[in-house]
Amino acid sequence: MEKIKYHILVVDDDNRIRELVKEYLNDNEFVVSTANSAEEAKIKLGYFKYDLIVLDVMMPGQNGFELTEEIKKNSSVPIILLTAKGEVENRIQGLELGADDYLGKPFEPKELLLRIKNIVEKNKKINLNKINKIGDAKVDLNKMSIQLRDKINKINNVEKKVLTEMLANPGRAYSRIEIGKISNIGQERSIDVMITRLRQKIEVNPKNPKYLQTIRGSGYVLWTK
Repeated sequence: MEKIKYHILVVDDDNRIRELVKEYLNDNEFVVSTANSAEEAKIKLGYFKYDLIVLDVMMPGQNGFELTEEIKKNSSVPIILLTAKGEVENRIQGLELGADDYLGKPFEPKELLLRIKNIVEKNKKINLNKINKIGDAKVDLNKMSIQLRDKINKINNVEKKVLTEMLANPGRAYSRIEIGKISNIGQERSIDVMITRLRQKIEVNPKNPKYLQTIRGSGYVLWTK
């Protein structure tokens, strides 16, 4: 079976660092795109899906903190911040904005590689061939079915996409915008209806859900235990 190649976006205004990181990650079997500014990064994010972003903080124009905050409003793509600033306050700021990791400059390319591998391994999609449990419900994504006690319900492709994403990241809150992008559903009302249908297949008491819960002001979260 062909090995999955992860697609990384490296955003840095320093051409030397961009090319160094790109060459090193290419040598380690990653597909790498680059951008020299937040503006160029956003254009590429509009056209391609990335598995991780390596993002410099100190850039002219929109900086890395601001871009992280903007990206994380609509996307769950992991972000590693790069910066010459090593102060605790700056690390905390980046993490509070949604960054997944933080690496100070100068850095060893091997350390960046290890951090990238740790994140992409953790964020791998779940095994479609195994039965995933959500409380008493047994979810078979391969057969597109959910067994709850003695009842078996089928799920459609939209429900499968949403469950695949949420099962890979239990406990993570997803906004309606994110769920809309995952499911290709544009209307918030339609998203709510789809979540209601899933609850009826997962929950013993759908009107008082224990696992697929609403987070007021944020969206939805799935708990598996």
